[in-house]
This record gives sequence, C-alpha cells and structure tokens, in this order.
Amino acid sequence: MKYGPREEETFDIDLSRKGLFVLCEGNYMYGNASLSYYDPATKTVQNEVFARSNAFPVGDVVQSMTFHDGLGWVVVNNSGVIFAIDPATFREKRRITGFTSPRYIHFTGPGKAYVTQIWDPRIYIVNPEACTIMGYIETGMDFETGSTEMMVQIGKYVYVNCWSYQNRLLKIDTETDSVAGELVVGIQPSFLLADCNGKLWVITDGGYEGSPYGNERPTLSRINAESFTVEKTFYFEWGSSPRSLCISGDGSRIYWINGGIYVMNVMDEVLPSKPIVEAKNGLFYSLTVDPDSGELYVGDAIDYTQNGVVTRYSASGGLLDTFTVGINPGNLCWREAQ
Repeated sequence: MKYGPREEETFDIDLSRKGLFVLCEGNYMYGNASLSYYDPATKTVQNEVFARSNAFPVGDVVQSMTFHDGLGWVVVNNSGVIFAIDPATFREKRRITGFTSPRYIHFTGPGKAYVTQIWDPRIYIVNPEACTIMGYIETGMDFETGSTEMMVQIGKYVYVNCWSYQNRLLKIDTETDSVAGELVVGIQPSFLLADCNGKLWVITDGGYEGSPYGNERPTLSRINAESFTVEKTFYFEWGSSPRSLCISGDGSRIYWINGGIYVMNVMDEVLPSKPIVEAKNGLFYSLTVDPDSGELYVGDAIDYTQNGVVTRYSASGGLLDTFTVGINPGNLCWREAQ
C-alpha cells in the first residue's frame, strides 16, 4: 500500500479498557508493515492505525512492542528505528534511531533501556527520554554470528536468548551493564519467558537442515534462574517447528504453536500429547493469551503475502471469532487498562 500526502486521522480509544495490538511484519524489504488494534470489549478491529494516525507507514518489518511510561514502544527491525506512540491516538511521540537490526526493547529503570539486535552481538543501552544511544554491552560474540533476542528481567538481572546461529542465554547485570553469566542450551533459542515460580522457559528451534551452525531436535527447557542451570529439557519431534511461547496471566501455564496450539502446566514433567487447538489449513504464526479470560488469540499468516487474520479461541480451545489484519501478523501485544 502506498501513502501520499494526507491528513492524520483521529481515533477515540478508551484507555480504561485493555486492548490488543497486532504487529503485522509485512514483507521483508517491501516497507508494508502495519499495526492493527483490537478492542476485546466491543470486538472491533482497526487496521493500519499507525499509518492512518501519522500519515506515513511504520516501516519495514515490525518486530515487537512493549509499554512503558504511558507509551507504546514499537521496534521496527529492518528500518532500524523504535517509535514511541500514544496508545490513545497512535501518534508518534518519540523516535530512537541509530540501530542496524533492532529486535526488542526492555526498560531496566528510569532513563535506561536495553535494545537487542540480530546483526550485531552488542546489546545497546539507550536513554528513552533523550532518545539517544548511551553505550553498549559487549557479549563476546563475533559480528558474523552474534545476535541477541528477547529479554526477561528477574531482580537486577536481565536474561537474554541468543537466537540466530547461537546456542546460549546471557545473564546481564543491570547495575554494571555487563555479562554476569552464560548458559549453553540447544541450537537457536528462539523464545524466552519467566513463569510464576521465577523459572525461565526457552524454546530452541534446532536450526535447519544444511545450516552451518548445525541441526538438531527442537527443545523446550526449564531453567533455574538463580543458579542459571537447566533443570529439565523436553524434546520435540524431528522436523517440528515450535514457536510463539507465551504464558497465562497468572504465570502457571505455558502455551506454544507447533502446527496446532499446545498448553502445559509449568509443573508438568511431560509434554502434552495433543493440542488444545488442532492445526488447520492456514499458518499459525503468532500467539497470545488474554491475561484475564484465558482466551487465545492466534495470528494466521495464511500464505505470507495476503492480509492475515487473527482467530480468537476460548480458554478450552473453542472457536469464537476471526478478524482480518495486515500481512504476516507476527506478534501480539496487550495494552493493560489504565
């Protein structure tokens, strides 16, 4: 979609109700990423809200989003930019540039945040108020294969999975902005979260056939964050593609996509044998759980080229409804009620 000169649109978003942002990646190098906004109370969706509000598109490959200090921080990977937007109007309030391939932003305290990158082994330290890059955390990885991805904080430590061509998690001391520990897991740890017991969970995708970094069975591992050791590793079948690890509102159940959608209690000792939602003809691409109702929202990329859809399921896996969004809905982000 092309955008010519136009006036910004005005939106009337009720911030007293929570809402769901759908981050639609678009197609790499096409600059057709977009943001959609879904109101669960009214069951209505508005598409292209960033472009309609700001009169310019969000950029090339929207990767992630998080909320901090009343703003929604949108990381646009291939455009190398992070936008801070007003969640009621979707208008840009701040902008941080100077990145090559940003993936996620995590706020460690007043005036400081970390930004991970896929084509740079360093973790960037930024001042979100001044919108400047203050420095870097050196990870010891080289520029050819080093990468950092998702971030989870427990106490003063931020845990980071190193996905692309890597097999490790990093433990970052936020007081010294330095690596305090390193843990080897399976090949390409792609998703990371923490549960209600303070345990870390990580999915590895196992690489791919012919990869110079190797290929193995994908895994799901439970990690003791305090001792920074692997407590338990669950193995998926060869050729499977687990992704989109997420967690219930109370932190007691984890969910993921592996064709269909699976759920498991964090205290379970075996993987579930059947999905809660069976795979269908489309392509389950992203997943989130309503932290209050337990309903499931699944982004379906369909064929990677046309507009995708998000399907809503009950907590028990029953089909509720479907709404159309942008191309490749790759991530979903909740905005809590204010």
